[in-house]
Amino acid sequence: MRLYNGGAGRYNGNRPIIASGRRITNKNRRRGGNFSLFTISRLPPGRILRGITMKATIFTLGCKVNQYETQALEQELLRRGHTLVPFAPGADLYIINTCTVTAVSDKKSRGVIRRARRENPAAVVGVCGCYAQTKPEEVEALGVDVVSGTKDRMAFLDELETLALRRAQGGGRRVMVENIMACRTFERLRAGGLEGRTRAMLKVEDGCVNFCSYCIIPYARGPVRSMPLEEAAAEAARLAAEGYREIVLTGIEISSWGRDLPGRPGLAELIKAVCAAAPELRLRLGSLEPRTITEEFCRAVAGLPNLCPHFHLSLQSGCDATLRAMNRKYDTARYYESVALLRRYFDAPAITTDLIVGFPGESEEDFAATLDFIRRCAFSSMHIFPYSRRTGTPAAQMDGQVSRSVKEERAHRAAQVAGEMEKAYLDALVGKTLSVLFEEGEGGLSRGHAPNYVEVVIPSEKPLHNVLLPVRITAAQEGRLLGEAAAD
Repeated sequence: MRLYNGGAGRYNGNRPIIASGRRITNKNRRRGGNFSLFTISRLPPGRILRGITMKATIFTLGCKVNQYETQALEQELLRRGHTLVPFAPGADLYIINTCTVTAVSDKKSRGVIRRARRENPAAVVGVCGCYAQTKPEEVEALGVDVVSGTKDRMAFLDELETLALRRAQGGGRRVMVENIMACRTFERLRAGGLEGRTRAMLKVEDGCVNFCSYCIIPYARGPVRSMPLEEAAAEAARLAAEGYREIVLTGIEISSWGRDLPGRPGLAELIKAVCAAAPELRLRLGSLEPRTITEEFCRAVAGLPNLCPHFHLSLQSGCDATLRAMNRKYDTARYYESVALLRRYFDAPAITTDLIVGFPGESEEDFAATLDFIRRCAFSSMHIFPYSRRTGTPAAQMDGQVSRSVKEERAHRAAQVAGEMEKAYLDALVGKTLSVLFEEGEGGLSRGHAPNYVEVVIPSEKPLHNVLLPVRITAAQEGRLLGEAAAD
């Protein structure tokens, strides 16, 4: 269970990230963001493209798509001959990749921008991402040198380098945010990750046209644009050849993948093609619109041996009246049909979800209906958000705005139910044997994730990084599983 107080989309738990043999601790992650300390040795040696080299750093707020795009920016910076350094004093170039999913996300983005200016007042500061796309004037007012949005990342880097070259001659600032609603081209960015990671992300889609009444993201990301199937399969094969053991198909709304491509292929076709292109690599799916799950979809993908049985189906509310007010395209009956189909076609799948509490007009009876419905669905994990009022969305103008105290109280009640369901799911796995991809180790323990994305810890005196092993589960404890290596 994950309880969010309206913050950026990425959850940073209590577990450290290991990359290139060194640790990025939670203290270094700086309140919900992510920054990179390490070069990427898979890339060819960098070359100076514009007669300038800089010590560069990127701070990322928000979702997996932002993380993916940051990794692409990092790789390009290295290719151009720059060096990646911590987000701390001493950098020549600070890039902030922002989030705008909630009002708190905007606030966090502004705080990181101000911090970058304090770290080195003489440095070049560039800001991109969803907050910059929707509120460029607010970003510019913070003294940012280059404001970009959610497209043309390479042009963004070009402008930052050009500004750095002109800085000695007093070069000015630049806002290069365009009308994202007119964008029809999928931006190709190199997939990958930091050196030492076991898992890579592959962005296959951008944009959303669902226009849920509470959501600002369609205005930040524009219409649906898809990576062609052949390119996605080729990228998956390349990632497997580079040593990754798992990839995550990600996008703003991957359920819409293909609707802009010739013939309008469906997501199941993409999944089958990626699994076939990299059969030794585990494939994990990003968040799905519930109506993606049909009998036809399940029949098409259930037999794929490398597809992870972990499905994140966004719910947002378990009350039909609230779902209608949110402009969601399903009701609870259709949602539960998807849950039942997944449990029929997959063995003990992990079904996770998002929930918004305190939406305008949500009564106590509506919230009670939501609690009853999530219990019925028996989710293995939940992300819980108090409703955040976003200027420019229909929900911001609705009557019946719920007080902050009520939203927080409902969030905690929902979290209690989510915790009970998570415990029940984990307890049911005790005694089973799961295939675990190990990612890090310390103090005689190795940690990794099972196909259902549950963390598993085993005793191990030798490094198991990037190793797949069968593990017999012996106990469930504090949101993770304990086990021991099983005989092959």
